[in-house]
Amino acid sequence: MATKEDEFKERFIAVMKNLHTDGRKDAEAMWLTGSLAARLVDKTRQGSWTQFKASRTRRGYDQLLADFEVEGNGYHTQGKTKHAYAVQLLAMSMIARYQKDEDVQIGLRLLDELIDRSIVTYKKNRNAAPGAN
Repeated sequence: MATKEDEFKERFIAVMKNLHTDGRKDAEAMWLTGSLAARLVDKTRQGSWTQFKASRTRRGYDQLLADFEVEGNGYHTQGKTKHAYAVQLLAMSMIARYQKDEDVQIGLRLLDELIDRSIVTYKKNRNAAPGAN
């Protein structure tokens, strides 16, 4: 029987494969990811997504994941798939932080780098949002 960690790893790998093949090339999805991550980073006065994650208490982590679940499901219900994708990327990054699997940790470093770059790109282009979802 698969553990929660095994199930997460399988899902994380699928998301990372999609990100590698399509997601990172989607300007709107990356802009939305940067937008959401930048709001969280700026709100907490952290310097990066990685610093933001490190600053979360267990209670803050649990609350943020609950918020991501509600927000992501709401976007999905509204047909805003790119918005939901952005929320999913941030949630996966938060969860992966606590996984012990070496492959997940390698993927997490790549994902966090991408999120940090998407924040920088968003801040440089915040008034030039790509086409709507």
